[in-house]
Amino acid sequence: MGTDQRAISRRALLASATAVVATAATGGLTAAPAAARPRTTPELWREFRRAPYTHPQIPYIGSAGRAAGARHLPRRPVRADVRDYGAEGDGSVDCAPAINRAVAAVGERGGGTVLVPPGTYRIDDVIRIGHSDVVLRGAGSGRTTLLATRNLTELIGPYGSRYGGDKSSWSWAGGLIWLCPKDRYASLTDAIRARAWPFEGWTGNRRDEWTTLATVAPARRGDRSVTVSDTSGLRRGQLVMLRLADDAGHTLLRHMAGDGEGTKTYVWDDKTKLTSYVPYEWPVRITSVTRDRVTLERPLPLDVRAEWDPRLTTLVTPLTGSGVEGLTLAAIETPQSPHLLDKGYNGVTFQCAYDCWADDVTVRHVDNGFGLVAASACTLRRTRVEGRGSHHPYFCREGSHDNLVEDFTVARRTVPAPAGTQLHGINVEGLSSYNVWSRGVMEMGTFDTHRGMPFGCVRTEITVENNGRHGGDASAGPLYGARFTHWNVTVTNGRAGLVRIDGIAPYSATVAISEVREFDQTDVPDFTGALNSRLEAYGAPGAVHPANLYEAQRRLGR
Repeated sequence: MGTDQRAISRRALLASATAVVATAATGGLTAAPAAARPRTTPELWREFRRAPYTHPQIPYIGSAGRAAGARHLPRRPVRADVRDYGAEGDGSVDCAPAINRAVAAVGERGGGTVLVPPGTYRIDDVIRIGHSDVVLRGAGSGRTTLLATRNLTELIGPYGSRYGGDKSSWSWAGGLIWLCPKDRYASLTDAIRARAWPFEGWTGNRRDEWTTLATVAPARRGDRSVTVSDTSGLRRGQLVMLRLADDAGHTLLRHMAGDGEGTKTYVWDDKTKLTSYVPYEWPVRITSVTRDRVTLERPLPLDVRAEWDPRLTTLVTPLTGSGVEGLTLAAIETPQSPHLLDKGYNGVTFQCAYDCWADDVTVRHVDNGFGLVAASACTLRRTRVEGRGSHHPYFCREGSHDNLVEDFTVARRTVPAPAGTQLHGINVEGLSSYNVWSRGVMEMGTFDTHRGMPFGCVRTEITVENNGRHGGDASAGPLYGARFTHWNVTVTNGRAGLVRIDGIAPYSATVAISEVREFDQTDVPDFTGALNSRLEAYGAPGAVHPANLYEAQRRLGR
């Protein structure tokens, strides 16, 4: 199917899902056509408009994505054609060395676009984008294919978990197209080969590669400017890290969960995987510096309190301004591996990346599709996961924030799932926050919130055959923090789990979803007492205004 056909199919399915059958708990309610149903404005939206940066249940995500949500992607000048470096588009030879040479050469000259003309290019190695401002561009996902013949276990080596056990970390890390700063990629893969399983995030393998630029005075969630102790090391356009450490009473973790009564009695100390994710690290670009005030590209995601030792710090040099466009990455078709033993036939992964993107990219026959690992402010647009079935079609973890995944498709698997495998869906975990999934079609999978207490995320205008399952180690703590919002979601099989969240997520909003019921994997709340969550326009997907929460917030912010 070509790109245009896929776009038409996606739009048609989104439209028809709100216009025809909504299978519900009562045995199959038939919804009226969306055009004939009255469109209502939820009270939650009216409230949000009055307090967009501090609403208790709905996060402000209007600036998610590359360049604070800019609609147009950069068109970098063409600097190389992979054929000039020895690539052959007939599938006959290993083209990975040629493609990597072209990408590195353009990166070393300051950036630009590397063209991959129509054809099928066999790759027997990882394609590495390690310099900023480099774009790998094919002729379209229906015309340019990279055919991957080997997996990450073969290419780099076995990758165990830093938390122990016999799991393969290739089940949630790495890509056969891997966008990661050159030095960071080397440090990660060197550690994997040495079996010194690394932290994968913004501040190095041991999380110690940072220095303080300034301490930060107390501020409130939603503030765009903060007072700092010293501006001598800060400048407009600089990318810095806001670092918040927890205290002995775990008041930072409680704040991430909404500061409800249940957070006070919750046992935090034994959630060792969760506590390993703290300090909370939020990369952000500075837009202005005046005397002792610094203005940020995005509003603060949390309060800033003195007891959390708030600082602006350095981070490992991130990858910025790079992208992948207009191609299909197809792995050779192999059976899906047993759960947590993936070999690493993975798709496209962004790591320690900021303001990067993928556009019109399909991955096929992969273990894991599109990855955001310590990646922030990235946009994935017109992406598609298809083929024999994936463990994580999309994964978002290790402190990934402010990302936008829009116009995405998870296609129905082409072969039955082997015994012992697992399907998740659009995943988020590891204190990741303010991420958005918008305008999606999921022919399989679920809204996989994988413990590790992600918070402030939005899934909006999505149609889902809700047949996946979530995962997550008990030591990773709660499934949800505060301000998770599911807005205008059509569930085609009537399953509630992980879509209707008003009874399990604290300070959350579930708005305009299909009527659903609990079956299969059923969760109980992590926190006792009132969750302070809201349910509105239940059973009315497609009949609310605004239909898309992210787009409405973008318009509100202009």
